[in-house]
Amino acid sequence: MLDSANVLNIGVVSAVVYDSRLSRRSAIPGGLSFVAGVFAVTTTFGLCMVLGLSFLTDVLDFKITPALRFRGELLLGVVLICLAYFPLVAQTSAPGWALTAMRQRPWLLGFVGLAVGLGQAPTAVPYLTGLAMLAALDPRPQLWPLIIYAYCTIALLPSLVIVVLSTRRTKRAQRIQRWLVRVITRYGPISVRILFLLAGSALVVDALIHHSALW
Repeated sequence: MLDSANVLNIGVVSAVVYDSRLSRRSAIPGGLSFVAGVFAVTTTFGLCMVLGLSFLTDVLDFKITPALRFRGELLLGVVLICLAYFPLVAQTSAPGWALTAMRQRPWLLGFVGLAVGLGQAPTAVPYLTGLAMLAALDPRPQLWPLIIYAYCTIALLPSLVIVVLSTRRTKRAQRIQRWLVRVITRYGPISVRILFLLAGSALVVDALIHHSALW
């Protein structure tokens, strides 16, 4: 849910819908192409990272001990607390090159999604944390790739909802779409910062509680 409040994705999809209405054409091809591009990159990155981490631990015979796990927990908590104070700027419009590509050939927005996904996947702290947790499981669930696909689907759910609502011409659908964009754009960044602060504090406290027993 943290990754779903991505104002850049919302901005690009909203621009696709707005420009499509001005030119009187469907926003489905461009919107779904962009979402599919982001989804393809983020899922591929997740699968490769889990397999890569597992391969490295097997080759190096690396064991995650309780002490190491709580040290990592403390480090992650500090990182999340620092990110909570890092200024986040909401971007409510798509880049100019994205709009140009959309107007000429909507399917080109798939490549825009690939480029955006390449920047988002390696920098999404909640996503990276989940991938590391999957890689640390021994044995991993047989259907663990489905966890990654489900995660990425939830992260892109608001963008998909906006695209679907663009196909409805009713005033209610348009109001819901505008409300969704406005809420995520206005409250998404600050909500992520608050959740980072809460999660980071909880991790730090939990790691310190186990400090005397394992360190």
